[in-house]
Amino acid sequence: MEKNSDDYIPAFFENRSIFITGGTGFIGKVLIEKLLRSCPGVAEIFVLIRPKKGLNVNERIKKMLDNKLFDVLRSKQPSSFDKIIPITGDIAAENLGMIKSEREMLIERVSIIFHVAASVRFDDALKEAVFINTRSTRDICILAQSMKNLNVLLHVSSTYTQTDKRVVEEIVYPLDVDWQQMIKISESVDDFSLKILTAKFLDTMPNTYTFTKRLAEQVINDYSESLPCVLIRPSIIINAADEPLKGWIDNFNGPIGMLIGGGTGLIRVVFADKKIMADYVPVDAAVKIILIATCKHGIKAKEDKNKMIEVYNCSSNQIKSLEVGQMVDLGLSITKDVPIEKIIYNPGTTVTKNYYIYYTLMLTLHILPALFLDTLMKLFGARPILLKLQRKVYVSNNALSYFLLNEWKFYNEKVLNLLHNISEDNKEEFGFPYEDLDLSIFYKNGLIGSKLYLLNEKMENLDSAKRHYKRMKWIDIIVKTLFVVTIVWILYRKNIFSYIMNIFSSFIMLILFN
Repeated sequence: MEKNSDDYIPAFFENRSIFITGGTGFIGKVLIEKLLRSCPGVAEIFVLIRPKKGLNVNERIKKMLDNKLFDVLRSKQPSSFDKIIPITGDIAAENLGMIKSEREMLIERVSIIFHVAASVRFDDALKEAVFINTRSTRDICILAQSMKNLNVLLHVSSTYTQTDKRVVEEIVYPLDVDWQQMIKISESVDDFSLKILTAKFLDTMPNTYTFTKRLAEQVINDYSESLPCVLIRPSIIINAADEPLKGWIDNFNGPIGMLIGGGTGLIRVVFADKKIMADYVPVDAAVKIILIATCKHGIKAKEDKNKMIEVYNCSSNQIKSLEVGQMVDLGLSITKDVPIEKIIYNPGTTVTKNYYIYYTLMLTLHILPALFLDTLMKLFGARPILLKLQRKVYVSNNALSYFLLNEWKFYNEKVLNLLHNISEDNKEEFGFPYEDLDLSIFYKNGLIGSKLYLLNEKMENLDSAKRHYKRMKWIDIIVKTLFVVTIVWILYRKNIFSYIMNIFSSFIMLILFN
């Protein structure tokens, strides 16, 4: 049935050529899939991509499309894959590393840019983070200025670019650091000197990721005087709530990593404030908001030549969220119903914001057992891996601790308005019923998704996984019982019981006769 609404999203994307950076990433893949499935009239999607791990750009696109994410599209619209055109380039290289002929093709044909690419690693060297997150944004804007038919440039940022503020509104905040100067410094100063200066540049920012993404916002803000720019700030993006596959995910970031780590018995302690409200957004919801905002401002750009940047905080603070402690408890309860197949110990996770307690528990519950089990594995000729894993857990938890010990309020009225005011024609494909979202079902689907798409487990094996879970529970009871018995036996053998009883008796006598 043909829709005639002026703001009908598929009609807006009809016959358009789109350029996407970060197309092989988490958000990028879902964005491409959604565009092809829900906006079938789109002309072509150019994807910036570099050769990697011995694969050329065409091979990497083919590998990406083999992902189960594209199964629905493959079964219903297989010819739509022909609309994906790889553009050889590198987001970390100056001028995006593109060849002249492909650059000219983009200039002639593209009307929508989605700049999604970024390095989300917290431990990147400052130079690398500046090149990938900040300089690439400048080069995208320079390319956009040359485009003959540009209608919208949408930049994906992060709510955590403003961690020095407890309340973050949907505006661009001024920054003392000059992004142009920062790029020049990164290009000219040697790695060693820049490493020494990193702490001074970061100031109150927790890592190079948030710092360089914040600089990128300033780039977009400055170029918005001549370009039709939209700035989307998602919080932490996690598994799909509904489409195209419930629970689909392709990485271990965020709460899913914690759920899997806790569900396998690998993570026993987390350095966090259990009262902090966690802010996570389903990837399909974020992509829908990206597309709705693009359509709205693309139509507005045609009618209104006054270019002014629009900012959207794509967060859950004013929608639905859980405290960290509640999330851990929910995760542990979910793993009882849907246990992971290869758990190494009975799941159980302690959350503490006291660093000394955390460090002590990390040593006793993570490091020492890993050393003991690795030693046993060596004796039996197996490759020891647990200590290496626990080191990664420790490093990862420390990197995330800033975000697990602090809380922010991200105002998102503009995002809510986008969802509230969506037309009836668009609701079926682009509406997101956040008010009806059941978090327990959502996270359960996330755990099932991690089993299917990350761990390559099969739901047909669920009964056997439950039996293994019960065995681990009994082993946990036996180990704890043996530990208590051993301690009691040691106390008895050393006559410590009698010593304690003498002290207790003396204490009672003192109370009675005084």
